[in-house]
Amino acid sequence: MTVKELSQLYWLNKEIAMDEKRLAQLEEQAKSVSSPKYDGMPHSHDAGSMTEKLVAEIVDLQAIIAAKHIQCIHEKQRLERYIEQIDDAYTRQIFELRFVERMAWDDVAYAVGGEDCTAGSVKKKCYRYVDSTKEAEAV
Repeated sequence: MTVKELSQLYWLNKEIAMDEKRLAQLEEQAKSVSSPKYDGMPHSHDAGSMTEKLVAEIVDLQAIIAAKHIQCIHEKQRLERYIEQIDDAYTRQIFELRFVERMAWDDVAYAVGGEDCTAGSVKKKCYRYVDSTKEAEAV
């Protein structure tokens, strides 16, 4: 597995956060749409049509978010299966904290080694492990 593949859960969660922000904006916009005027005069702005468009966009975005949540569950399970097969407990902890818990390298370093551990050292340990598994797969 590559670092890019390991990072998919992180990026999926970022996408969901962006989609949820957009959803909140749409819902707020839908609340502020004025009701249609029924005076019989033609208007250039049809509020009913605007409301329908907003509702359709909201429903579509909710479905997209729900699908991404399901994809996150599958991605997390895939990551956990990969991490479980790592022989070294220290390396497993690094992978779990970084890719499943989505912690920053500094936080991972502190969690696994306290003040004596650096972000660079845990990052290097991670990348070396990934590189070694790529080499093993190539043989």
